[in-house]
Amino acid sequence: MLTTYPWDEKYRVLDASDVLTPALVVYPNVIAANIARTLRLLDQKGERWRAHIKTSKLGFTLRTLLEHGVVNFKCATTLELLTACSLGAEDVLVAYPVMEANARRVRAIAEQFPTVRISVLAETPQQVMQWRDSRVGIFLDINPGMNRTGIEQNNSTRVMQLIREIQSTRLEFRGLHYYDGQYGSMDNNERTSTAHSGYDRLRHLVREIQQNGFNVAEIVTAGTPTFPCSLTYKGFQESGCVHRVSPGTLVYNDATSLAQLPQELGYEPAVLVLSRIVSRPADNIITCDAGHKAVSADAGVPTCVVMGHSKLMPLPPSEEHLPLQLNELPGPSLGEALYLLPRHVCPTVNNFDLALAVRGGKIDSVEKVTARGREAPLPGRISGLGSLDLLEASAAKS
Repeated sequence: MLTTYPWDEKYRVLDASDVLTPALVVYPNVIAANIARTLRLLDQKGERWRAHIKTSKLGFTLRTLLEHGVVNFKCATTLELLTACSLGAEDVLVAYPVMEANARRVRAIAEQFPTVRISVLAETPQQVMQWRDSRVGIFLDINPGMNRTGIEQNNSTRVMQLIREIQSTRLEFRGLHYYDGQYGSMDNNERTSTAHSGYDRLRHLVREIQQNGFNVAEIVTAGTPTFPCSLTYKGFQESGCVHRVSPGTLVYNDATSLAQLPQELGYEPAVLVLSRIVSRPADNIITCDAGHKAVSADAGVPTCVVMGHSKLMPLPPSEEHLPLQLNELPGPSLGEALYLLPRHVCPTVNNFDLALAVRGGKIDSVEKVTARGREAPLPGRISGLGSLDLLEASAAKS
């Protein structure tokens, strides 16, 4: 875990005194540079990246990815799916086991955007059957030991049964989804060795599927922590499948991902929270206005790193307050701006309706966090307000 991050003048907001804080600040030049770094690692083949948009959220960022040739995405919510389809994504995997009304909403979006290739995850016959007579394709979700979702990796019998179920309902089996997100706390060597062992088992499952006469068109692996591990694993190239990686965090980065990824990859923070010191309740404590309703606390305490201030240690936050321990006096003054690098950027972005896009120190534009939150619980309708067009409903909440 990083305890500090060096200050760079490119992050300063010159007119910060005019900004209501806390504020989400995005740096388009750094976003573009992080995307370019990723594409260089993928040999400039944007088709190898199935970017997870749970992080990026902003239509602005999705358009930047599309402009760089990244057209394959995965998402977790129907609002993220709707956003990706509306902005021109060519292929979107809903990498979440949607059920009931959520599944029906995905079907409706698939019908609304017939030119977009939409896929979903399944791990049971019930989940397969709910997609009958739809145009969506099916990925089987394989559990790599994270024990969050998916079919146990060694249960090839269940995998074969589900593939037969998919084909009997005239749906398309499109491949395997394998998210090995549980290795983030390991050092790079141990993480690589452990991830590669998992990939060996996944390759064995692919061969078994192929030997039973089924085609595995695509394998999706690797969030941000194991992205470098996937790059160094050569076995997928010999499998006859398209192999795509699905990191999302490295578009923006956070204190956690920057500690996990090898420094030589050159990734930089592209999103910060601009905060302001509002109190000094004790000689060795100052408080800024970035509690857990601004900077997510789901990754634990400290919730963030204060850019350029190694002597400031964030303490447990409350809803609107973030106390910081001063390890060297006198420390920053009341009213001074602080730039916070979250430990977990994905839910932090989701805390804000709008983001300030800053280039060269100047606020260049105000961007909507387009896929923040979720769609209305009753699609196309807000209870008590009567019927509304879906897009009007999405706009009404922001």
